[in-house]
Amino acid sequence: MPHAKTAAALIAVVTLSSGCTFIAGPTNQSSGAPTSEPSATSIGGIQVSTVPGVGVDRRTYPSVSPVVDGVADGLPGGGLSAYAKQKLTWRDCGDGSTRCAEVLAPLDYAAPQEKAITLSLRMKPATKKPHLGSLFINPGGPGGSGKEMVDSFVTDGLERYDIVGWDPRGAGDSTPVRCLTDEQADAYLDLDSSPDDEGERATLVKAAADFAKACWERNGDLLNHIGTIETVRDLDLLRGLLGNKELNFLGYSYGTQIGATYAELFGQNTGRLVLDAAVNITEDDSVIQAQGFDLALGNFATWCAETSCGLGSTKAEVLAAITGLLDRLDANPLKVGDRKLTQSLAVAGIAVALYGGKDAWSPLGIIVQRAIDGNGTNLLYAADQMNFRDESGHYDAMFFAFPAISCLDAKEEGILDADQLWVEDQGKAPIFGKYFGPQYNCSLWAVPGSEYLKLHLDGDSAKPLVVIGGTGDNATPIQYARSMAKQLKSAVLVTYEGEGHGSYGDKSACVDKLVVNFLVRGKVPADGTKCS
Repeated sequence: MPHAKTAAALIAVVTLSSGCTFIAGPTNQSSGAPTSEPSATSIGGIQVSTVPGVGVDRRTYPSVSPVVDGVADGLPGGGLSAYAKQKLTWRDCGDGSTRCAEVLAPLDYAAPQEKAITLSLRMKPATKKPHLGSLFINPGGPGGSGKEMVDSFVTDGLERYDIVGWDPRGAGDSTPVRCLTDEQADAYLDLDSSPDDEGERATLVKAAADFAKACWERNGDLLNHIGTIETVRDLDLLRGLLGNKELNFLGYSYGTQIGATYAELFGQNTGRLVLDAAVNITEDDSVIQAQGFDLALGNFATWCAETSCGLGSTKAEVLAAITGLLDRLDANPLKVGDRKLTQSLAVAGIAVALYGGKDAWSPLGIIVQRAIDGNGTNLLYAADQMNFRDESGHYDAMFFAFPAISCLDAKEEGILDADQLWVEDQGKAPIFGKYFGPQYNCSLWAVPGSEYLKLHLDGDSAKPLVVIGGTGDNATPIQYARSMAKQLKSAVLVTYEGEGHGSYGDKSACVDKLVVNFLVRGKVPADGTKCS
């Protein structure tokens, strides 16, 4: 999610008098068939394999031809070259300071003449000279809106760039994936994401299968063409259409995956790339995301105890107060108007606060205490921020783009594998490893994995680039930045010794100075630089 907006959103939470869960999250997936014919069993009416293995529980559905907003006929003549010859028509976005445009890109780059998707972008023009061209930005996700990020992106020192944000395919205004109605999404998130018995497990498995089926029926072949490789090809198309010989880019979180993949596929076109809050691009899964959330929650608990926040006088007492609340909510959700604060939604609300770092710690303590006292309004509101649900009850496209993109890209095995991995996760991260629950979505996804699974990212032809990681980052543990910087041959590592997700942008003067000097002057930081 766009990290720059999180702290402000959480601070606003405590001022509200009235007011959902962390998507039981697709993180891994793969295509492929087992080496022997698996036997099957029924869980919640869904046939799944009793033999663990890559892709064994993938769904196959009949061909469909839904009408998808933003899908158009392919450009005639010239194949890919026809797309590279498009002329952008810029218009005022309605705020007087930014310009918007749309272009077409092939739905399938292997068959560009057949169908096209619409890419939507927004530019904040440079205000100083000499002009340095475009700086493309991406907030992560996957599925985050680069268009929305243009408003919040810190441009001090970068005024010689046109700041360009685009919505990646499948997200925002760029031919978005949508799978459920708002009412169906509410019901989906009301489920217990960390099942305590076979009945709850069966309900989760069926819900994951129903979600995948609904996505297929509403989107069809679009689901096969919204992976990172296609997004990177779109980015190179946009680079050329905006007249840039090289790509200058700053991406957060999943945006670092986009940047690293660009360095691999289009290394010869790289300019200055900054990859902040790096994700894991290696095959080493020994460190999991939940460990980052546990670390961040522990850091909050230490601060909370030291500042007499009211949840306990020691770190252990604070953590016990939080987990005690979550455990009570499992059987007894709090009524909030015509909704309820469940355990899973409370986990989402706590998780979103951790994105904001220290600025969000005080609001987090307040909303947790209010929930302990029986008022779940503010914590439910926070959960809505995590789940991209607005105050009218409408879900942003990112809610659906996140699993659709993740499941296309990432390695995922079967339901039994997901169950075993959940056990292992709880050993690594006793709090969030438990409450995030087993990850069934991608195990039951409606399309096979993409070509992304075959890539090994080392960016051996890319120019020097900067990888940044934070020691207290909740969503992307610092180990990910270290491994990314080691694997990408031209990378240098900058470490931010602090809290929250992402480092550049009025959080650390040291990080900001290094990033601006690199993007504007080409000054590469020393590898191993540390900032606070």
